[in-house]
Amino acid sequence: MGFLSVLSFAHKLVTERLQHGGIAIDATMGTGTDTLFLAKTVGPKGHVYGFDIQEEALILTQQRLDQHVQSVISPVTLMLQSHADMLTSIPQADHGKLAAIMFNLGYLPSSVSNKEIITMTDSTITALQASLELLRPGGVITIVLYPGHPGGDTESTVVQEWASTIPQSVAQSIIYRQLQRSDAPFTIAIEKK
Repeated sequence: MGFLSVLSFAHKLVTERLQHGGIAIDATMGTGTDTLFLAKTVGPKGHVYGFDIQEEALILTQQRLDQHVQSVISPVTLMLQSHADMLTSIPQADHGKLAAIMFNLGYLPSSVSNKEIITMTDSTITALQASLELLRPGGVITIVLYPGHPGGDTESTVVQEWASTIPQSVAQSIIYRQLQRSDAPFTIAIEKK
C-alpha cells in the first residue's frame, strides 16, 4: 500500500472540512474532476463555483456534471474568467462562508488543449489572497502544483514562498511532497484560523 496521490490527499483534506450544504470553489476547473467532487460533497443544498479562463474547460466540466445528473450534487455556477476575479465574482453574502477552495494548477489536461496556456503566478497569488478572505474559519485551501512543466517550476516556488509567509495567526500551511523527485507534483494546504 502506497501513499495517497497529491490529488487524493487534497480531496481527503477537503472531505474532512466540507459538509453537506457547504459552499466551495474550484478555482481551476480543467476537466471538472474537482468541480464534480465538490458538488457531490456539498450535496443539493450546497453550492459550488468554478473558474477557468478557457471555454474548453467549461465545456468539459459541464459534460462531466451532465453525466451525473442522477447523482445528488449541488448547483454549480461555472465562470469563464480568471480565478484572480473570484473576490468580486462570488456574491458578497458568501464571503467568509466558504469551506473549501481547490486549485489544481498548470495546464488543461485534455488531449486537444493548448499546453502553452498555463496558470500564471500573478493571477494565482491574487486568487490565493482572495481565498483567505472568502474562507470561513476552519476552511481549507488546497493547491496542487506541477513543477515539472515549463512555468510550473516558477509558480510552484512562488506559491510555496507565499504560503510560508502567511502569519500563523491567520492560517497554518502544510506541504505534501515526494522528497526524492524535485519535479514531482505536490500539494500545499492552508487552513484558516
